[in-house]
Amino acid sequence: MPYPLEVAGIDDYGMKVGSMLLTLVDPSRGFEAAYNRWYERDHFYAGCMIGPFLFAGSRWVATRELKDARWPRDDETVASPPDAGSYVAIYWVERGHHADHFDVWARHQVRELYAQGRGFAERRHTHTVLYDYLGSAYRDPDPVPVELALDHGYDGLVIVWFDARGGRDARALQAELERSHVPTLLDGSPIEIVSSWTPSAGENDPRDVPMDLGTKAGGPERLCQLCFVGGGVRDALASLRAYTDAVATADLATVRLVAPFFRTVVGTDTYVDQLW
Repeated sequence: MPYPLEVAGIDDYGMKVGSMLLTLVDPSRGFEAAYNRWYERDHFYAGCMIGPFLFAGSRWVATRELKDARWPRDDETVASPPDAGSYVAIYWVERGHHADHFDVWARHQVRELYAQGRGFAERRHTHTVLYDYLGSAYRDPDPVPVELALDHGYDGLVIVWFDARGGRDARALQAELERSHVPTLLDGSPIEIVSSWTPSAGENDPRDVPMDLGTKAGGPERLCQLCFVGGGVRDALASLRAYTDAVATADLATVRLVAPFFRTVVGTDTYVDQLW
């Protein structure tokens, strides 16, 4: 069975995640190393980590091999084309402080950085969206809590996007999946955490930012699940395929994209020559 932290009895601490920035991006061909270094050595910190109430971040990369392992291959709802998006950066924002970070600080900060010439033109956003946290299911009875997941050093990450069917919203779909399908996914799996998210209010509205942010966030039926993998990310794909096939067969949701990633090797250009 999956374990919520309150059942595990270790959810006694005040530091809680409330929302997430997820940004899936491709560098232009020929600019892979330059993009990786700019993002890692400047923008990761100046554009995100130094901001108020944002308390964790990590970067992940999809090589050509991992892009070829994505499914479905014919849906462009999240990634257009489905293999777009080589790097994903993910950030946690403290619960109750979404507006304090994004509305008060982040949108002003990005304009300031671009005005100072600290943007990077040779990149294309595939899917950059703010998400609200719904909850997490854990494989183990004494797990790494999701608040620590970005700092724990997981080897891999698989992101799953669903659109709920049958009039469900994302929260209803999450509850149904954690009751009926997530336990099977986690049982004996290298996946340790399945955390669930839905787009924040207003994410489909026009935004005053100096770049195109890619595909739409999705409506209240959109569920994004981050599956944190302890071990080889390839080893998690068969159980995830069975999971998404079962969800679709049960008519609970449409599978929009399943995308595996390796953790980047911070301070190096590892993987930049393997994107295409």
